Amino acid sequence: MRTITKLLSILLLFYSVAYAGVIATATPKEVELGEMVTYSLSISGEDITRPNIRRLCDSDVISTSSQTSMQITNGDISKNYILSYKFVPQKSCVINPVEVEIDGKTESSNTVEVKVVPVSGAKDLDFVLKLQSSKEELFVGEEFDLTLTFKQRSDAEAVDNEFTPPELKGFWIKSESQPNRYQESKYTITEIVYTLAPQRAGKLKIPKAQMRIASRGSRASSWGDWIPTIKWKTYFSNELEFDVKPLPSGVNLVGDFSIKAFVDKSEIKANEAIDLTLEVEGAGNLEDIKSFKPDIKDVAVFDEKISIEGKKLTQKLAFVADRDFVIPSFSLRYFDLKTKEIKEIFTKEIKINVLNQKTKEEIKVQKEPIQEVAATTQKAEQDGVTLAFVFIGGLIFGVILMLFKPHSLAKKQKSGTIKEPRVLLVKLLPFRDDKDVAEIVDVLERNIYSGEKIEVDKKTLREVLKRYEIG
Repeated sequence: MRTITKLLSILLLFYSVAYAGVIATATPKEVELGEMVTYSLSISGEDITRPNIRRLCDSDVISTSSQTSMQITNGDISKNYILSYKFVPQKSCVINPVEVEIDGKTESSNTVEVKVVPVSGAKDLDFVLKLQSSKEELFVGEEFDLTLTFKQRSDAEAVDNEFTPPELKGFWIKSESQPNRYQESKYTITEIVYTLAPQRAGKLKIPKAQMRIASRGSRASSWGDWIPTIKWKTYFSNELEFDVKPLPSGVNLVGDFSIKAFVDKSEIKANEAIDLTLEVEGAGNLEDIKSFKPDIKDVAVFDEKISIEGKKLTQKLAFVADRDFVIPSFSLRYFDLKTKEIKEIFTKEIKINVLNQKTKEEIKVQKEPIQEVAATTQKAEQDGVTLAFVFIGGLIFGVILMLFKPHSLAKKQKSGTIKEPRVLLVKLLPFRDDKDVAEIVDVLERNIYSGEKIEVDKKTLREVLKRYEIG
């Protein structure tokens, strides 16, 4: 018996020496779910570095405080610090030792165990927070409703509250309803509905929502009087977990959709722009739809950024051509949840009639002089032909251009409509084989269709307009 007593004494002595620098405690050590715990570090020393503690038991630290005291023993002055951290544990846990630098040395605290027990009398709680899903099985991109319900007993008084919504990582948030409040029996109920869609396959979890409620209370003072106080308690909702299924191979859309496309006109002049609007409506992951921009031979196509409002997707496209063409059918493939089949929907082809269009022979003849002069200039450089010959070639090039483009200088000055970016773009498109024109066209397209604000090189623009007699 004496041996056991001595052994315990030695262990207690070792414990006090080992943790003399920093001692950790938790008050209370056992709590109901939602109640607050205060974790304290009692530190003895002259100079300390306070530890940066933000989470305890996988829960955020709500508030911190500190106290400093001094003690004189036989003329020696010693300091004692008490650092306190308040948090609300959601499950039982063990807080590992915390390292603190004291007077240039690193000391470690003892471990502390916190026990969390279920709330007693759950059916008659003053406050209840709950999460419900409209669906149990989900595919990637499939929409569902998440309903958050908060119940408050009519006779329960709340001085203040702080709501922390659940983290919705891995989900698209399509919409969030306005709070709907109504009375049911002895509870006032508030509901908020989120429309969500999972972003990936696999296990996805929606963690607990939290509601901190401040209610009035009282405590006895040292004189026996009752002092009014404010007590905070946190109420947690349940968690939800989903096993999200992948979509069948070959599709990345799920839901039920309709698609249509329409143009502002079906007959245009050569090199005049025609605008098309494409709309997709329905319930599903519209965010995964890419641009519908088609590739049409000898037709310049420009696409604006897709916009989504609610359950409607809109994209605008512009087409510019110098002869008749056909806007092809647009299609959309998706997985239908009702039939569990892959479906494909289409728009109709749209024929565009171009007035005063140029024939292939005219376009070919128009390009030949430029190609011939370029070849002549290159040969002149290779053979070392004199500068005078190149000059003569330039004169010939100018004469040819005058023959094939009989536009007067007076017409060039006729109006200032080319200041309009869209008009200027249309007039430059036939000459985009020219490097200078291509650069200007690129800037205009980005400004018009991507919303950028890039300055056009005015000197180069003047030279291009003069070169091709554009007015």
